[in-house]
Amino acid sequence: MSEGQNIQELTLEEVMGDRFGRYSKSIIQERALPDIRDGLKPVQRRILFAMNKDGNTYDKGFRKSAKSVGNVMGNFHPHGDSSIYEALTRMSQDWKVREPLVEMHGNNGSMDGDPAAAMRYTEARLSKLAGEMLRDIDKDTVEMVLNFDDTEYEPTVLPARFPNLLVNGSTGISAGYATEIPPHNLGEVVDALVYLLSHPKATLAELMGFVKGPDFPTGGIIQGRDGIVKAYETGRGRVVVRSKTAIEELRGNKSQITVTEIPYEVNKAQLVKKIDEIRLNKKVEGLAEVRDESDRDGLRIAIELKRDADAKGILNYLFKNTELQIAYNFNMVAINHMRPEHVGLKTILTAYLEHQRTIITKRTQYDLQKALDRQHIVTGLIKALSILDQVIQTIRASKDRRDARDNLVSTYDFSEKQADAIVALQLYRLTNTDVTQLEAESAKLSVAIDEDHQILAEPKKLNAVLRSELKTIAKTYRNDRRTEIEDKIEDLKIKTEVTVADEDVIVLVSHDGYLKRSGVRSYTASDPADNGLKDEDYPIFLQKLSTLSHLFMFTSKGNLIYRPVHEITDAKWKETGEHISQTIGLAADEEIVATYAFDSLKESGRFLIATSDGYIKQTAFSDLTPGRTYKSRAAVYEKLKHPDAQVVRVAYLEEPVDRGILLVSKNGYALRYAVDEVSINGARTTGVRSMDLRDDDQVVNLALVNDSDTIALVTQRGAFKRLAMKELSVTSRARRGVIILRELKRDPHRIVDFMTIPAGNPALEIVTSRERTHDVLPTEHPLSGRYSNGSFVVDTDVEGEPVSLRIKPTELVLD
Repeated sequence: MSEGQNIQELTLEEVMGDRFGRYSKSIIQERALPDIRDGLKPVQRRILFAMNKDGNTYDKGFRKSAKSVGNVMGNFHPHGDSSIYEALTRMSQDWKVREPLVEMHGNNGSMDGDPAAAMRYTEARLSKLAGEMLRDIDKDTVEMVLNFDDTEYEPTVLPARFPNLLVNGSTGISAGYATEIPPHNLGEVVDALVYLLSHPKATLAELMGFVKGPDFPTGGIIQGRDGIVKAYETGRGRVVVRSKTAIEELRGNKSQITVTEIPYEVNKAQLVKKIDEIRLNKKVEGLAEVRDESDRDGLRIAIELKRDADAKGILNYLFKNTELQIAYNFNMVAINHMRPEHVGLKTILTAYLEHQRTIITKRTQYDLQKALDRQHIVTGLIKALSILDQVIQTIRASKDRRDARDNLVSTYDFSEKQADAIVALQLYRLTNTDVTQLEAESAKLSVAIDEDHQILAEPKKLNAVLRSELKTIAKTYRNDRRTEIEDKIEDLKIKTEVTVADEDVIVLVSHDGYLKRSGVRSYTASDPADNGLKDEDYPIFLQKLSTLSHLFMFTSKGNLIYRPVHEITDAKWKETGEHISQTIGLAADEEIVATYAFDSLKESGRFLIATSDGYIKQTAFSDLTPGRTYKSRAAVYEKLKHPDAQVVRVAYLEEPVDRGILLVSKNGYALRYAVDEVSINGARTTGVRSMDLRDDDQVVNLALVNDSDTIALVTQRGAFKRLAMKELSVTSRARRGVIILRELKRDPHRIVDFMTIPAGNPALEIVTSRERTHDVLPTEHPLSGRYSNGSFVVDTDVEGEPVSLRIKPTELVLD
């Protein structure tokens, strides 16, 4: 191995860990996060320092931005010119920073997200307030370090004579840290500093008596004072920021929403585009036009509404679905003592005051030394003028300037500095007037020196100076708060009528679980029988509804599927529609047993639910209103006790209930009793015993009947029977009931389904196991007694065994 060569064997993990650690530290401290003292990132600090050093200040003319960017890049910030120019531009944008530190001539961007013009076109200079950031920097107030190539000195922090971190805020992302500090009102922050100066143990509540909350340059309204308190306490918090809006009445019963302030850092052009997309896509009914009417006088977005539109409802929808309202998350991270920290309000204010005490102390030491040096010179000049003739004689007798200085030092006890000043004295200064001026200057210097000594010796005196300077800053630069603050976050409730047009549609639910809604025009223009369903499938619900209606679909396994009608797939009448399993998973043998439509979700009725294993209950409508997950998950409306059990009927009841309950079992037993005997239970319950079932018997169906009704029933052998209700007396719940079939020893009849025959005796349909249908006219069959098995109507060998009984579907009659 050659001499001087040092080869280390390190794992990749060690190398990567070490290098990334250095990189992370670099970008945390040197790029992305602000210093808690001056609120600046390094690139911002270098821009302000370079422009100030170049004399590019508010009291002088504008200079090309390219010149400033070049100075910064060449002397202090060895990175791309675009990043420097972007930082320079941002400090000039009065919609991004509360108090701009740079003034710019030319296009410096816009709230619409437009970029600034190229730096060769724009001109810039420091603002007057930026001068306060740099005031006293020439008095050794801050630490200066060598730049990247050791040719210049640059400050590690600026004097920052106003609290820039809070006033202009900061945003940035680094390795493992991000910061989001909102802008604040300068006057409020300075008032809090003055109070904290006198009350070092001030509580957060006391400080918030001055600093109410953020004050965004774009104004707007902040909601959620609790979020502000939490952020000021911990450095993290969440508030809602919404636009300032007004609803104006227009002619013709129209109205208009006018937006005059939008949330901080929201792109206005994108916001207008989003609102217009909502209008074009008809996500909200009532939007007529959206216009950006902003001009040099200020921001203005006009949202014109249609006649009789719900302006408040539409505004709430826009708040919820666009950036007219945003959530703002505080994440107040700053570099404090060379480390990134989450900082609260008091921490920031305390660190700033400490920084200012340091600045004033160093400035006073600098001024004191200057005053002492000058007083020493003045004392020497006064002494020289008192012995002027001897001094002149000594100087004339000297060989040169150096000899003259040495002779004055040795002869009259002057110091070298005093002797230099005497030798450099011009002849016109040798007058009595000048002596008087020197004595006055000496007295003035003595007062200044005494004052500086007091400031350095007495903390109270230093605090008094700091308080006076802060008050001067506030008096000079104070301006009114732009952002309003409200205590609570408003809960935005959007009526369905706002987002959905009230239109009539035809809704179909099929036996196999297909669901669709079609326009009335599509239905009337088609053959009603050509409904897009498979041959063996048929509608179990077909009704004309409003798009604002609500659909409840009850399945045989006790699951409830809810759909607002406007959310059902819109399809042409000839199309199949969507299958319910596309969004909600159902069991293979699960069927929809009942479907109901309602105008609102605040109905006062209740559902009567019966199961095959002999349970029954009533459940209030309010217990079955949908939850948040209705789109992907069915709700439970009946808890089944046995795995083979299923719901056989769901009936909707409204007061007054003028009918009683009829239950019929497979083995031919019928039981009548009053609805009042069934208790009201919640959704996830089984209910009470409906019927005393024996010998593997089960309930086949439930009907609501009175004495004047007639029922139709069908057996597995294909027999059809009509039975008058007056044949069955009303008893009580949970009994076995009375037999309504004649029991046969061989191949007995078993009831598969029954129903009440509606008024008008419409045609009925028996559906068989071979997916065939058999029409029955009830009037063609005489009323039978309880012990009759009816008459055979279905040839089970040819058509299959009956499985259900229903009213024969007819064409929907539209009003």
